[in-house]
Amino acid sequence: MKTPTNSLIKLDNATKMLAEIRSIDDAKNLIDLAEAARVYAKQVELGLQAQNHAAEIKLRAQRRAGEILDTLEGQQGKRTDITLLHHGAKSKRDIYSDAGIAPVDAHRWQTIAKMPEETFEQFIEQVKIDRGELTTAGIYREARFEIGKLDKFEPPPLEGKYRVIYADPPWKYGDPMGIAGYKVSAEMRYPVMSIEELCALPIIDLAEDNSVLFMWVTSPMLEECFKVINAWGFKYKTSFVWDKIKHNFGHYNSVRHEFLLLATRGSCTPDIKDLFDSVQVIERNNHSEKPEAFRTIVDRLYPRGNRIELFARQLIKGWEQWGNEPINIIAESP
Repeated sequence: MKTPTNSLIKLDNATKMLAEIRSIDDAKNLIDLAEAARVYAKQVELGLQAQNHAAEIKLRAQRRAGEILDTLEGQQGKRTDITLLHHGAKSKRDIYSDAGIAPVDAHRWQTIAKMPEETFEQFIEQVKIDRGELTTAGIYREARFEIGKLDKFEPPPLEGKYRVIYADPPWKYGDPMGIAGYKVSAEMRYPVMSIEELCALPIIDLAEDNSVLFMWVTSPMLEECFKVINAWGFKYKTSFVWDKIKHNFGHYNSVRHEFLLLATRGSCTPDIKDLFDSVQVIERNNHSEKPEAFRTIVDRLYPRGNRIELFARQLIKGWEQWGNEPINIIAESP
């Protein structure tokens, strides 16, 4: 069994070990070794330099692991149509499971791997100069910020007619540096749209004469969102509340809820008479990711008609998708 001191000794050969990474197992072994050395250096107070040396090796191994995972996914093919569900192609979760990696770790490593190399190196050097602590969380936040600036993905044209429209708009909050200067704002994570840009989308042309809109909105954008609802040709009817359990940053309070507004065009009452609780208590997961329980409610209330998800991030059987992020997750509605 490796002891912490042995881990420190082995890290002296870290450059060669990084160069020899050929598989996920190689990367994971070096990540574990570096983390053990980092923890030991911190516990016995060997100093920030020793601690950051181990952390840097860990970050470089995580970046290499992300590159390998991207390659493995590329070998599965990058098609996103629903036929993949019937041809034995592995989903991301299958790939992660085969490699013995938690999805959240895989996501972080792949995000770090997409960070431009020059920016990656500059970040590490700047943290050292500032005598800060190198962490996965810190470089992950920086990677998300940099990737967001470079994102040039353009969605396809909007077309077709739909009875059910489900939208999670990328609201622009006007706080590009985030709360209290932290890089936690929406603009740091994905391309955002102003109220004017959202209103200008031709959603009114997508909606059938009798249709329903389910729109996600946070408390700070609640007043503004009605401009978008009206511009899209809908009238507000009611709302669901998602109690996220976990708290989040807010300017005036600690926010733990979000709204799913229901609006209709023409006459579009639910197809069934089931009454769902207006408050759904579900612990939040990744940033901006919405619980599939709400889509289940939508499918139950409105099982008939064509349906589209705007600003989609995953492929769902029975739904058309449109959005400004490449769809790369295969899933079925519960």
